[in-house]
Amino acid sequence: MLSSSDDLSVLDSVEVREPQENQTNNKCSRTSGHVSLSQDGSNVKAFLKRNAFVVLTMAAVALGIGLGFALRQINMSARDVKYLTYPGELLIRILQMLVLPLIISSVIAVMSSVDRKAFGKIGLRVLGYYLVTTLIAAFTGISLAILIQPGKSSTADSVSSSGNTEAVQTVDSFLDLIRNMIPSNLVEACFRKYKTVYSRSDSAGKSLGVNTTETSKDNDRVPVPGTANGFNILGLLCFSVAFGLVLSSMESEGKPVRDFFDCLNKAIMRLVHIVLWYSPVGIIFLLAGQIVKMTDAGEIGSEVAMYGLTVFIGLLIHSLITLPLIFFIVTRKNPFSFMGGLLQALTTAFGTSSSSATLPVTLHCMEQNHNMDKQVTRLMLPIGATVNMDGAALYEAVAALFIAQVNNIDFNLGQIIALSLIVTAASTGAAGIPQAGMVSMVIVLESAGLPTEDISLLIMVDWILDRVRTVINVLGDCIGVGVVQHLSKCELQPSSSAKKKTDG
Repeated sequence: MLSSSDDLSVLDSVEVREPQENQTNNKCSRTSGHVSLSQDGSNVKAFLKRNAFVVLTMAAVALGIGLGFALRQINMSARDVKYLTYPGELLIRILQMLVLPLIISSVIAVMSSVDRKAFGKIGLRVLGYYLVTTLIAAFTGISLAILIQPGKSSTADSVSSSGNTEAVQTVDSFLDLIRNMIPSNLVEACFRKYKTVYSRSDSAGKSLGVNTTETSKDNDRVPVPGTANGFNILGLLCFSVAFGLVLSSMESEGKPVRDFFDCLNKAIMRLVHIVLWYSPVGIIFLLAGQIVKMTDAGEIGSEVAMYGLTVFIGLLIHSLITLPLIFFIVTRKNPFSFMGGLLQALTTAFGTSSSSATLPVTLHCMEQNHNMDKQVTRLMLPIGATVNMDGAALYEAVAALFIAQVNNIDFNLGQIIALSLIVTAASTGAAGIPQAGMVSMVIVLESAGLPTEDISLLIMVDWILDRVRTVINVLGDCIGVGVVQHLSKCELQPSSSAKKKTDG
């Protein structure tokens, strides 16, 4: 009986069991739901981790706007508003602290790393292309800001301190621009710049030892030397470029100094990455303070929207008209088919918001999809990731004029020309990292004599504009490779034929 019961129990167990394939299928069906849920959760975590800064910035903008409108119900005094914006003031001071070492170290590190033997005519074409396209982008932004005038309808009473000073004539503004390119004192250039001021002809004549009784009938004002607070970015940039080029020519003798500036540049980059995580905190209180001080919040909101639209139109013009036109005029090829092979790099630029992080993908697209010469890509693209910032130049030009219009400050022709060069210089030294444009924007505002606290108005739409202008920066680098390679066929053919001989 025991044996039969054992046999039955064995049979029962056999009947209950399912074939191995069915078991695995059921296990897969049971666990597939858990796997999909876990994958979805991991994808969300990975997305938040990659875009944590953008998410925090958008949340800070929403919180700042909400806090500002909530506090508008309370009649806050000027002292209370000052205390409210104190964390934002700390953010501005941190950005101002990083500006000087960021610009100097990045420009010297890039220029000193250039191999002059490999540079030659190709390098001159590279620098010429970068300079021309950046200036065109700056003038495009300035033209659109003057035509559209996104901030002109403001009824705000606040006017910056520069708005109360006497306007400088166009000729004197242009001469001041050249003077600031050659600073007499580099230490003074870190916090002060040359600016022409006007004095009565009789007092100026006495100080200069000139008799002005005859000329005073027509002009009672004469230009005399003066200074203005703020970075002399043009003078510092000119010195940094010259110093970097001299270091690159010193070969082994200049290696210790080159290594120092390269290490300094990397350290500043890391410091910028760390410090920018505080910016969402500062943004909350800067925005809240600006909204509390607004006389008409709806009007300011429409102006910010018009500002974002102006920048977006300018970026579209530069990317779909200016750059393709330059490519077609030089190469006589279809620029849009060329741009079609760059989609991977452009989408990566939009996703990472960093031209430096996109560099490996950009190299792959140019060398694999378009078969570009490595001599050009390896020389041009790394430099372009730091130096060529067409999108940043256009954005900063529009932003500076927008803030000037909000504060009812008018720029004459000389100041506009100076602004275009300041924007070109600031964007050239901007690091190719996310939100580095916010650091260089502080330079532009200080150099143009505009209030830096108004940068909070720009942050509301900067999170999306930063990604679009990064795409324009990368597109400008790639178009430049095609243009320079076409112009450098004579220099590239001997080296490529020699390489084939050595390989054979």
